[in-house]
Order: sequence, then C-alpha cells, then structure tokens
Amino acid sequence: MNPAAPQIRDAAARDAEACAAIYSPYVRETVISFETTPPSASQMWLRMTEALRTHAWLVTEVEGQVIGYAYGRPFASRSAYRWSCETSIYLDGGHRGAGIGRALYQALLDRLAERGYRTALAGMTLPNEASARLHQAVGYEPAGVYRRVGWKHNAWHDVAWFQRGIGSAEDPPTEPL
Repeated sequence: MNPAAPQIRDAAARDAEACAAIYSPYVRETVISFETTPPSASQMWLRMTEALRTHAWLVTEVEGQVIGYAYGRPFASRSAYRWSCETSIYLDGGHRGAGIGRALYQALLDRLAERGYRTALAGMTLPNEASARLHQAVGYEPAGVYRRVGWKHNAWHDVAWFQRGIGSAEDPPTEPL
C-alpha cells in the first residue's frame, strides 16, 4: 500500500504545536537556526498569525500529521522593501530529500506572488548543501555571504543569501496584499 500523498494548506492554530516540535531540533541541535531557545507552541502561533496576516504560512501534512512548514515574512522594515520578503522552510527530519520541500516551497512562492510580492530572499547558515540545493531547485540564485555574523555552539558562522524573482514584472508595482 502506498502512503498518502502530502497535502499543502494554510496553517491554522491547531498546527502551532506541530510546527514548534519540527523547529525545536533545528534550534537545539544545529546552527541552521540562530535562535538558542525553541519557541513554545503559543509563541509559534503568534509568529504564524503575523505571517498569515501579511504574507503566508503553509504546512504540509500526511494523513493528518504536519511534517513541514514554510512561510514568508517582511524582508526589512523600510517602505521601499515592501515588495520583498524573506522565506523559510522546515521539514521533519524523516521527510527530507523526497521532493516534499520543493512542492511546499513552490506553493509558498506562488502564494506570495499572488499577494503581490516581487522578490523572495532566503538566508542559510553555511555550510548547508541540502538547503542550497533545495533553494536552487526552486529558482533561487546566490546573492552573497555575510561572514561570521552568528555565534552559536561555540563558533562563528557565515550566512549565505539567495534570492529569486516572483510575481509580475510590471512596473510600477501594485501594492502587496
């Protein structure tokens, strides 16, 4: 019997605990996230609410179990940046490398484009070949590296930035959302 195909949908309050659980090992055990304390489910829901209000937060699930999430948020606070967004994706450890991340990320990028965003940017701690491959698979290109910008697990870490265009190429742009 084949396992059910992953389903992608907008996040809901009931997903906060699962998203927090997926994210927690990235915080505690890796330098992929520069956070040092995993957020609680209620803290995660606050983040989700903000992303859903202005950008997007999607989850992917199999047979009712959330196995990953991706979201967009403002890239920077200055007004001229309002068409650019930062994106992130996190998958449960047992579901990487199966194309689930690519499908989830593409759904996120499509949603952000529908909302009027023009540029998606993503930062990743180096080295992280898996993340670089995923981002390049969905059309991101390297944009630069910030050297020694994060201290975690007793070492300095570099962050690479990738970007890609999304949405309409018409100028002047219409307001996002």
